[in-house]
Amino acid sequence: MIAMRKEIDVCLTPELVHLSDLKDKLVVVVDIFRATSCMVSGLASGVESITPVATVEECLSYREQGHICAGERGGKKIPEFDIGNSPFEYMDDQMRGRNIAVSTTNGTLAIKKSTDAAQIIIGSFLNLSAIADYVLSSEMDVVIHCAGWKGTFNLEDTTFAGALIDRVSEKYQFKTDASFMALSLWQQANSDLYQFLLKSAHAERLKKFGIEKDLKFCSELDHFNIVPILNGKKITV
Repeated sequence: MIAMRKEIDVCLTPELVHLSDLKDKLVVVVDIFRATSCMVSGLASGVESITPVATVEECLSYREQGHICAGERGGKKIPEFDIGNSPFEYMDDQMRGRNIAVSTTNGTLAIKKSTDAAQIIIGSFLNLSAIADYVLSSEMDVVIHCAGWKGTFNLEDTTFAGALIDRVSEKYQFKTDASFMALSLWQQANSDLYQFLLKSAHAERLKKFGIEKDLKFCSELDHFNIVPILNGKKITV
């Protein structure tokens, strides 16, 4: 008897997540430029935990518990916070062993809107293979939840979704056309991922802040071999 393949779907933006039934699903949250790339980089470099929160005020309240406050709005560091949204800030030696509370424009919202899932893991190109291996070992259907940009589709997150789908297609079948579209984007991008992602509207916005170094780093494949998982309120390895 041939076993039925599990389903994999892509939610293109948090504004569409209400159309996805996340119950009993494994959700991979992705915000390539830059929230989930920061989380992966920090946890791989010795950060103890990362707590995603919705608002600036809630994030600042964690400072009283000894947390580092991190995040941005519209791509710019929030003035009251200790660090912004660069993976290099998260990888600084001073972050080792620390707990970080983070609030961003898109990434933390996608995490907060995924909490009906059976499990939430944090994906980026930086840990693509580790995520793919974890997904292949799972017995759950999968939803890749793209953070997008202020409720709209973006190129970089959906391209990651396609890369992940490509890696796990032996076990998973498409649920909707969003999965097929994502795979098609990845097939266009994979010969020169960085140059492809630089065409995105979000990359154009962020380049104005002089952070091309961040964008290039966030486009690298398999820099780390970790799978961050949301446990209660905290993301840990």
